[in-house]
Amino acid sequence: MLVATELSKRFGGFLAVNRVSFEVKEGEIVGLIGPNGSGKSTTFNLIAGNLRPTGGAIRFRGEDITGLPAHAICHRGIARTFQIPRPFRKLSLIENVTLAAYYGGAGPVGRDEARQRAEEARDLIGLPGDAAMSGLGAAALKKLELARALATRPKLLLADESLGGLDAAEMERAADLLARIRSRMGISIVWVEHIMGVLMRVVERVIVLDHGEKIFDGLPGDAARDARVTEVYLGKRA
Repeated sequence: MLVATELSKRFGGFLAVNRVSFEVKEGEIVGLIGPNGSGKSTTFNLIAGNLRPTGGAIRFRGEDITGLPAHAICHRGIARTFQIPRPFRKLSLIENVTLAAYYGGAGPVGRDEARQRAEEARDLIGLPGDAAMSGLGAAALKKLELARALATRPKLLLADESLGGLDAAEMERAADLLARIRSRMGISIVWVEHIMGVLMRVVERVIVLDHGEKIFDGLPGDAARDARVTEVYLGKRA
């Protein structure tokens, strides 16, 4: 589904992502983890077209998409959520999702079709009917991010910290929701998250970054036992 080959991003003298390579298979849920500053969000931005790579290549479903702008990436079937939701506050919830369906899909979509796709995404996520943005809390805003992404009918979803700001019960529901999205829509998911306990229960494979480099790629259980991964998160034993 997705192949990143020696992906790099330099900001002046700072190398944020350093020759990172990985693959995502069709229908797979992959966790992309690492401490703050490890390069997770930069990697997402490179894949989604928000940043141009300094080096390396990205292929999606066999097509080279390296350096394409964000709207072109979205039209090819890659959708993403953001850590901090930024909806159109003067529009209703369903209007926000409809805009995503109208402008973000793979081909031309009429207004009625966009509205139908928005309603399907809203119902799948479990959002209220046509609520005003002023009444949405943190959990609902995170769900709105997912609904807007899913309304574009993606093949690959990049979920960026979908649990941030949620309580324990909301985290569990959000994690179950991602698993349900994969099974219902048949899409691949790459999930960046800091809440390890919840993420490890859902993902099938874990990629670990540290200082912009990939230090692990394998099963969640193996990651928890890997000495270098443990050192990155917990430090060296005295």
